[in-house]
Amino acid sequence: MADVIDISSVVSVSAVRVIDFRVFVSMWCHVNIESACNKDPDKESSFFEGLRRCGSLLSGYDGDINGCVHGLDEDCKTTVWTYQKDGEDGVLDSFQPDEQLKKKRKFSFVRKRRDVYKTLGPGSEAELATVLAFGSVFTAFYKGSESYIDIHEAPSNQRIHSLIEKIQFLPFVPEITSAGKEFALQTIKAPFLCAQLRLLDGQFKNHWKSTFMGLKQKLESFQHQGPFPIHIFVMTDLPLGNWTRTYLGDLARDSGAFKLFSLREDDELVRITAKNLAAAGRRNFLSASKLFDGFEQHCHPRLLPDILLYIQESICSCASLGFVGTAGSTIAESIELMRKHGQTGLD
Repeated sequence: MADVIDISSVVSVSAVRVIDFRVFVSMWCHVNIESACNKDPDKESSFFEGLRRCGSLLSGYDGDINGCVHGLDEDCKTTVWTYQKDGEDGVLDSFQPDEQLKKKRKFSFVRKRRDVYKTLGPGSEAELATVLAFGSVFTAFYKGSESYIDIHEAPSNQRIHSLIEKIQFLPFVPEITSAGKEFALQTIKAPFLCAQLRLLDGQFKNHWKSTFMGLKQKLESFQHQGPFPIHIFVMTDLPLGNWTRTYLGDLARDSGAFKLFSLREDDELVRITAKNLAAAGRRNFLSASKLFDGFEQHCHPRLLPDILLYIQESICSCASLGFVGTAGSTIAESIELMRKHGQTGLD
């Protein structure tokens, strides 16, 4: 993610050190990354098999390994991590599975709050390990509780508290923000509204009516304002070919009142930005390690990074007429955060 997110403000803090994961894996697994570009099928197969074994070890899937790796068994179903909250270590979390959820998941579980410092800090088994493997650190607000990590402040530790404040918002790298700004200025060319409509995934596929209602109400507020047509950037997982019998199709047909814009994976802006991002990531990798002489000349990425979502978010942060997001979507929350911090401006 460091190829997409600008972490320079965090790295400048003495409490945090980072290493390019490609460099880390190369050193830890004793593999030459350049082997990934080898055209010999046998050597390529051997390389990826070694990488797979090493990745399995690093993930903590096999548990603790001689004080080398400490793998956490706790996941978001059973644990909510906290930091220095008096009286909370080991207590039940406010969210517990009801009978319907137990039946759906086909097993029962109890969810507790645990202090990350007491469990993994000085004096713990984890302290002796070189690598601490969380597996996933994804977290989100769910039914009145954080799903995995509930750490928002550290009043008794100013250094940690300062770090927490710094990571509340981490902007995209310039390549992403510039692409969003370019689309807004050169393609939309007018004040616009952004609509983020998640319609096909999981819980969202059953709530089309409420999702479209938010956009409809927003557009109705523009009825007597003008000028027309109202420009709308649409960010959705619903393919363009399936818009016909939806509210989006209605908007697209009413070309006198609305002008819709969208961005696709095969658009030139996305391809160029992906190439620029890959080149920047390769430069960062080379500057971080002197282990791979000739890497830049001989080993180029086979696949460009998937960055469509990030450019779309950046475009939405530029929407001067406002933003309508899908309730419960972490993507919508990310865009709201960007708009709050004013990551991308058109000035």
